[in-house]
Amino acid sequence: MRLRGVVRYAVAIAVLTSCTVMGASAAPTTVPIVSIPIAPLDNMSISLPNLQWPAIGEGAVYVPQLHLFASHRNTTVPVASLTKMMTAYVVLQHLPLQEGQSGPCVTLTSFDVTYFHEMVASDQSSVAVAVGEHLCENQLVDGLLVHSASNYAELLAVMVAGSIPAFVTMMNHDAATLGLTGTHFADVSGFSPYSVSTASDLATLAGVVMADPVIATDVDQTSTTLPVAGVVTSYTPYVGSYGVVGVKSGRTSAAGGCDVMAMQTHYAGVPVTVYSVVLGQRGGDLLTPAGNAALALARSATKGSATYSLAQGAVVGVVRWGSRSTKLLLGEPLELSAAWGPNGTLTHPVFSVVQEQATPFIQQDQAVAILSMQVGNQVVAAPVNAQTGIGPTGR
Repeated sequence: MRLRGVVRYAVAIAVLTSCTVMGASAAPTTVPIVSIPIAPLDNMSISLPNLQWPAIGEGAVYVPQLHLFASHRNTTVPVASLTKMMTAYVVLQHLPLQEGQSGPCVTLTSFDVTYFHEMVASDQSSVAVAVGEHLCENQLVDGLLVHSASNYAELLAVMVAGSIPAFVTMMNHDAATLGLTGTHFADVSGFSPYSVSTASDLATLAGVVMADPVIATDVDQTSTTLPVAGVVTSYTPYVGSYGVVGVKSGRTSAAGGCDVMAMQTHYAGVPVTVYSVVLGQRGGDLLTPAGNAALALARSATKGSATYSLAQGAVVGVVRWGSRSTKLLLGEPLELSAAWGPNGTLTHPVFSVVQEQATPFIQQDQAVAILSMQVGNQVVAAPVNAQTGIGPTGR
């Protein structure tokens, strides 16, 4: 698991301000210049050993700002109404909406009313409709995401593609384009047990769909008001509480309880979004255990114990002698642990450099500097060694 952007900021201050130049007063052709810049420290990794995976079923967690992505029992399984995240994504790719826009509209017929009653009879989530009701794209997407309306999903599919099979083809095409290799859709609602995915694919998809302001706004609602159905509530657990801002839940007998959760918290005082995914939960109404497991996983992603490490042999800089150069390698591993505070903050590692005394010629594996890493009151240090010999001539 990689942590780049946040550590990079700390290194820019700590390393570059402390790095000195060996013999800076001499001519550059006769003096080695040691540079330990920011970019090589992308080798820094952070290990989070205390992720709270669900006891049963599958799980994944994704924190884009921390470059954290992990999964647990990442098998392909039915995903119920989580399918509707892709439905909404495909709709808005083909019929994008801006704030205040309604998009194209449709007038409902007796067929739509009959189909709604058939959905109710088969225990599919749906929204009441009436003959002559006028529904526009923005309302359909709203009802799809907030109240998981399967009849709205099919209305949107026909609006975009002309038929449900054609729309499902679009869904699978977009899934492949996004690199969701464990995902395949058989319908637009997820009622089919053949609409399947993996926890890691759904974590990736969650990050993609939440980048759309329309989707992000809709899934952050605890309820919405529709023309005939009136006020309908969200099935997604904990929306509006504990920093949860969406995304989507689902349940069927085949899929069990499923939840994709977006939770906003803080890391080192900076806002971050944690996406947690749990699939295949059982017990009760299925959604409650799914929501509880997703919340526990999301919270664990920014709390507990973390270990920063730089591996032995990591490239951390370069030494230049005129037009010649060689890489600088970490001579020993560096590793320190830190604990997240109760508000989700974590102390950054701080780096400092002390250079060794200049020599007429730098030998292979010679230590040219000492790199120190500090977290709180803990400090570790390791030599920084030249990968090859280098000097002012061709020796």
